[in-house]
Amino acid sequence: MSARTATLVVELLTEELPPKALKRLGEAFAESIVTVLAERGFTTPSSIVKTFATPRRLAVTITHVLETSPDQPVVEKLMPASVAYDAAGNATVALQRRLDKVGRGHLAALGPNAVDGRDSLRVESDGKVDAVFLRSIAKESPLQIGLQAALEETLERLPIPKVMSYSSHGAYYNDAKFVRPAHRLVALFGRDVVNVAVLGLQADRVTGGHRAMSRPDLVIQNADAYEETLRAEGKVIASFAERRSVIADALAKAAAGATVIMPDALLDEVTGLVEWPVVLEGRFDPGFLTVPQECLILTMQQNQKYFALSDAHGKLVPRFLLVANLETRDPAAIIEGNERVLRARLADARFFFDQDRKTPLAARVPKLATIVYHNKLGTQLDRVIRIERLAAEFASLTGADDNASLRAAHLAKADLTTEMVGEFPELQGLMGRYYATHDGEPPGIAAAIEQHYWPRYAGDALPEGPAAQAVALADKLEALAGLFGIGVQPTGDKDPFGLRRHAIGVIRILVEKALAIALPDLIDAGFRAFADRPAVTDARAELASFVSERLRAYLREAG
Repeated sequence: MSARTATLVVELLTEELPPKALKRLGEAFAESIVTVLAERGFTTPSSIVKTFATPRRLAVTITHVLETSPDQPVVEKLMPASVAYDAAGNATVALQRRLDKVGRGHLAALGPNAVDGRDSLRVESDGKVDAVFLRSIAKESPLQIGLQAALEETLERLPIPKVMSYSSHGAYYNDAKFVRPAHRLVALFGRDVVNVAVLGLQADRVTGGHRAMSRPDLVIQNADAYEETLRAEGKVIASFAERRSVIADALAKAAAGATVIMPDALLDEVTGLVEWPVVLEGRFDPGFLTVPQECLILTMQQNQKYFALSDAHGKLVPRFLLVANLETRDPAAIIEGNERVLRARLADARFFFDQDRKTPLAARVPKLATIVYHNKLGTQLDRVIRIERLAAEFASLTGADDNASLRAAHLAKADLTTEMVGEFPELQGLMGRYYATHDGEPPGIAAAIEQHYWPRYAGDALPEGPAAQAVALADKLEALAGLFGIGVQPTGDKDPFGLRRHAIGVIRILVEKALAIALPDLIDAGFRAFADRPAVTDARAELASFVSERLRAYLREAG
C-alpha cells in the first residue's frame, strides 16, 4: 500500500533578518531541507518546491511529500580493504569495531564479499584503492524523523553572516544560536502538525503576520494555504521573487517617465526590508544638484535605501522613490519624514564637496603619508612615489606624454584624503576627477585620475587616453608586485586586495588597447619599483604564472 502524500510547509519566524543576506538565506534554507528529504526518499518526481523569505521568516513548501519514506538501498564506504582484512582474508579488529558500531558485527566472520539477507559487504574500487562497502536496506521511516534531520542539518549549513547567541523560549542562558532570535516554528503536512523541534521551538501551525497591519497570531489551517493566508490575512507577500517584482513594477510606474536608478543589489536589499511594499515619491531641493550627482545617488542609496531618478539625458532630477513597509490612506507624514532625513544627508554631501574644494589636490598629496597602505609596503605616499616611477617608465610604451603621466600619477590617490571619499570610498578616482577639474588641471590628467582604477569589475570600461593607460598599468603592477613580493597572494576564493582583478585589468588593457608591451617587462619594472623595500622578495616567476593563468581564462572566454 503506497504512503499518503501531501504538501509540506516549514517556516522559521524570527526577528528581522539581515536584508543583504536574506535572498541567499532563503534559497539555502529551502534547498537544504529539500535535499535532505530527497536523500531520505520523502519527495517524489511530482514534488514542486517554492521558496519564501521575508524580513522575519524563512520558509519552504514542497508538494507531493510522502508521509512515510520507502525502504531504500544504502551504500556506505567503511575503510580501505588493506585495513579491513589481513593477508589470510580475515577481518581485522578495525573492521569488526566499525561493523559493531552500525549493528552489523556478524558480517565480519563471513569474510570478504559476505552476504546475509539484505546486508552485504563488497570489496570494490573507490576510484583510487579497493575499499570495503556496506550495502544494506534502510527501513521505511516517518516524515517526522526525516524532517527533524533535515532541519538540524539545514541550521548547520546555512550561510549565516554572523551568528547570534540568545536564550531560547523558557531558558535563562544563551543556549540558542542562529542568525537572529527565532520565535516560532511552523511544520505542517497537509492539515497535520509535524512533531519536530529546533532552537528550543516546538512545531505548531501559528505564525505571525505583518507587524503593523495584521494580528500577531496567524493560524495556518493547511500547508496548501500557507502563502495565500499570509497574503490575505497577514498582509505579507512571502515570496522574495514576487515581492521584488512587485517593487520593480511599482517603481517603474511611480517614475512617471523618468528613469529609475535601480541597481540589483539595492533592489534585493530593499526587498529584504519589507513584507508589504508600498512605493512613495518624495522631492528634494533642486539646489542640491550642484553637487556631483554620483554623490547624491550614493547618499540616497547607501544611507537611505532610496531610488534616485534621472531624465532622458541621464541627469538627476529632484525626485526620489522610497519603498515603505506600510499601507496607509494618507502617506503624507511618511513622505515628509523621509524628505526631512534626506535633506540633512544631502546637506552633508554638499558640505563635504564645498570643504574639499578649498584644498587643491596637489596640496593634499603630502597628507597621504598619514595613511598606511600596508605595514610592509609603507604609506599611500610611498605607493604614489612608486606609481610615479612606473608611470614615467610606461608612458613611452603607451604613447603618453611623460609630464602628463607623471602629474596624473602624482595626484591619483590624493582624493583619499577628502571628506567625500572618506564618507563614500566607492567615489575614489571619480571625486579626484571632479576636484582636479576644479583645480584647473588639464582634462587628460583629470580623466586619468578617475580612469586609473579601471576596469573595476568584469566588463567595465578601460582607461581611454595614453596617460590614463600608463597610470592604470603602473597602479596595477605596483599592487601585484608589492603584494606578491611579501607573500600576500590570493588563496581559494579569498582575494582581499583584488589581485585577480588587477591581473585581468592589465591583460585587458594590453590586449584590447593593442599595446605592444611585453608582459615580462612590466613585471620586471613592478619589482624594480620596490628596490628600496627589503621586505619585498623576488616573486617574478610566481606573478608571471598567476597572470598567465588569468590570460588563459581570458582567452577561453574570448573563444
